Amino acid sequence: MTKVALVTGAGQGIGKAIAERLAKDGFKVGLVGRHVEKVQDVANELNAQYGADTAIGLKADVAKRDEVFAAVKETNEHFGGFDVIVNNAGVAPTTPILEVTEEDMNWTWQINVNGVVWGTQAATEAFKALGHSGKIINATSQAGVTGNANLTAYGSTKFAIRGITQTTAKELAAFGITVNAFAPGIVKTPMMWDIAHEVGQNAGKDDEWGMNTFAKDITLKRLSEPEDVANAVAFLAGSDSNYITGQTIVVDGGMVFH
Repeated sequence: MTKVALVTGAGQGIGKAIAERLAKDGFKVGLVGRHVEKVQDVANELNAQYGADTAIGLKADVAKRDEVFAAVKETNEHFGGFDVIVNNAGVAPTTPILEVTEEDMNWTWQINVNGVVWGTQAATEAFKALGHSGKIINATSQAGVTGNANLTAYGSTKFAIRGITQTTAKELAAFGITVNAFAPGIVKTPMMWDIAHEVGQNAGKDDEWGMNTFAKDITLKRLSEPEDVANAVAFLAGSDSNYITGQTIVVDGGMVFH
């Protein structure tokens, strides 16, 4: 039976790679983004490669609860089912602690944290209405496992997501729903290059210098491709992870160890 997934922030970077991998694995996918043209472009690519009704593009701002619920509802109705949500959308401001503003904190938390909560609620409602179990997969970060300088706003949200993953895993287990998270490291995405640029600018250096401030501590000595992260998400979305819940899989090439 065909499985259905929804991926937020699917227009570029890690979200796009996740959507591509899930489609390759046979999922039907709803792709959510604030800019519908970007997710529709990805949907068109997937439909061309894997069949005419593999993917749909949906416009939603994950900071807005009603829009997240509407996206889940539309995905469910379009494909006739719903099995997995990947709460991937996020923003990553790079701000030294003494420069963090109220607006920085509110904006980052509304998208990164509230978006995960609304996605969890909407997916759970759908799974219960359909009368079956489901999988909730949340994007945290290496910066949500260990503290990184200049990432107070961003890192605080990613630590919070790990906590939400654990608490909701306990709450939702009664419905057969698993909740897990993935924690990427330094991934070659547009968002990461933006962070590297800001870190470089703050130090009066270039983008490469900014990226290397993060990359120098990777045990495997290479930056992550988005596909490296998508591989871990595919595991969490599939049946091989059915007995795993409340966990964060760190996909960082060996930057933090437990």
